[in-house]
Amino acid sequence: MNRINKSSAIASVAIALLLALSACGGAGAPAADAPLAGAAIGGDFTLTGSKGQPVRWADFAGKYRIVYFGYTFCPDVCPTDMSRVAQGLKALKASDPAKAGKIAAIFITIDPERDSEAVVGEFAAAFSPDIVGLTGTPEQIAATAKAFKVFYAKGEAQPEGGYLVDHSNVVYLFGPDGAPIATLPTDKGGEAVAAELARWVN
Repeated sequence: MNRINKSSAIASVAIALLLALSACGGAGAPAADAPLAGAAIGGDFTLTGSKGQPVRWADFAGKYRIVYFGYTFCPDVCPTDMSRVAQGLKALKASDPAKAGKIAAIFITIDPERDSEAVVGEFAAAFSPDIVGLTGTPEQIAATAKAFKVFYAKGEAQPEGGYLVDHSNVVYLFGPDGAPIATLPTDKGGEAVAAELARWVN
């Protein structure tokens, strides 16, 4: 089992614990049958967009939000997940443009040392112009990852140079009020992502 798979297993256990311990959702919470309804995942942040502008969680109010944490130097998992998110958005846009228009997709780096505003913006845009890339200071990223229950840790230096970052690869879906709804099945492909979005986006 590689580092990312281990991290994913850790994230899955953490989410299960959150669901078991979470309180009932309040006003505006997702439907009671939403897998993550009432879980303590997410929260306010202020990060930096591709043009150096501040971007806040509140800026997406009223939109369903897809949130994924990764990094642009990731060799395989992040590009695969991002590609399937983009495929899912494209498929939903083709079948139900009204629903697709209610969604904001957000990529947040967990490697701010290398992922500058321009780099993270180019990475996100390479998959879809509808995906927003965000970075920030190491402290901002750490606080945001903690709020969203995302694990990450800098790995060992690689023989060819640089380093990998161990991280969980959960793709979250949040409602217009910022409450968590579900995770998206990127492991099953873009069509599965589109189907899950169609299920929850009203």
